Amino acid sequence: MVDDSGLRALREAARLSPDNLPLRRHLAGLLLDKGYLAEAESEYRAALLLAPRDPGITAGLAEAFARQGAYGAALSALEPFLAEPGYPPRMGVIAARALLGEGDVAQAGFRYHEAVMRAPQAADPELAARLAAPAAAAAAAPAAAAAAAAPRAPQPVEGPAEPYEATDDRRSGVTFADVAGMEGVKEALRVKLLLPVRQPELFAAFGKRAGGGVLLYGPPGGGKTHLARAAAGELGASFVSVGLSDVLDMYVGQSERNLHNIFDAARRSRPCLLFFDEVDALAARRSDMRQAHNRQIVNQFLAELDGVDDRANEGVLVLAATNAPWYIDVAFRRPGRFDHLVFVPPPDLAARAAILRILCRDKPLAEMDFDAVAKATADYVGADLKGLVERAVEDKLRESIAAGRPVPLTTRDLLALTTSQRPSSVREWLATARNYVMHANDSGAWDELLPWVNRTW
Repeated sequence: MVDDSGLRALREAARLSPDNLPLRRHLAGLLLDKGYLAEAESEYRAALLLAPRDPGITAGLAEAFARQGAYGAALSALEPFLAEPGYPPRMGVIAARALLGEGDVAQAGFRYHEAVMRAPQAADPELAARLAAPAAAAAAAPAAAAAAAAPRAPQPVEGPAEPYEATDDRRSGVTFADVAGMEGVKEALRVKLLLPVRQPELFAAFGKRAGGGVLLYGPPGGGKTHLARAAAGELGASFVSVGLSDVLDMYVGQSERNLHNIFDAARRSRPCLLFFDEVDALAARRSDMRQAHNRQIVNQFLAELDGVDDRANEGVLVLAATNAPWYIDVAFRRPGRFDHLVFVPPPDLAARAAILRILCRDKPLAEMDFDAVAKATADYVGADLKGLVERAVEDKLRESIAAGRPVPLTTRDLLALTTSQRPSSVREWLATARNYVMHANDSGAWDELLPWVNRTW
């Protein structure tokens, strides 16, 4: 029960004006600040009905959940935002608190470190102390007991960290045959990454060696990770996918050591394809960073790409993907690093039809007109098409259970779903890209995007 007369007056005003979003947002924030958590949750829920994708309201609701001990509900509310790059740092701190409440110290530490790296003002000293306590306890325990209790916990020791493993059984079973369309992208990857390994004598005649880096960029869900796995499968090389949690660490200096160990393991397993997804989180512009140790991570990454000599990374193919290439430090585009930028465009009509054929090839089908579905799915990326097929399959499963036999998927099933499912990200991404192409393209780095951003929507 709220015993504050001012808050009671605001609640009455909100009751009389239920569609007043600023009022509800303000009231919810005051309730949260004063510790009326259940009432704050109720107001945030009401505000969220008025603005379903508002990050500030979602963060407030998640904080109300977390402070009431409903950690799973907090993480569920944050999940759609945390899955996208550039989410508000406050959400990362709230997620860290919820993850710590569920006992996932390592993931909580990663979320907290990543959030504070982007916004130092979001730091929470009390939460940072709680995150450091388990690691300090593990460091004080005997080494064998610490390893048994938390084998992946970072240890603040002077010696080298445990080597990153890149075993030869990390092979990709995907090849370019499993990638529909994107012929230009596949050809660029063949020339830059695959042919130097397959025909070393020919490339050596021109002074070229196997190795180097390619940066794939484009809208989310466009198949960049799938392309990386296919490139490794074409080559028959070890494939090591490096996530942020493999690199970032709460201890100063440990992230740089992790990066070195990853590259060292790749050099021992050559030919090896290293894939860095969401690389903008590790290679952001140093001019945007306020803390020196964050800049050191970028410096270490650049040093590893260069190697200690001109043959250090021979046979190590580095592939990276990002949705936001304009946030990456320009030093990464220097020759010998990620000097080859490859735009992964949204699939065209023929590519969408080919993607649909691949997605449906192992399912019971009636006679299908994939071209008709492709025409109805303009601006869909591969992830959107996969979601469309999965929803249609779920509907067919319910029909098949009722009928007692497999009911084949039809063109009409897919077309019916296109009326309710919209493209997830292409238009928003191209709107952002247009700003950089038109106003920050003196070097010509984004000329490849011109035909896309000039399209009429």
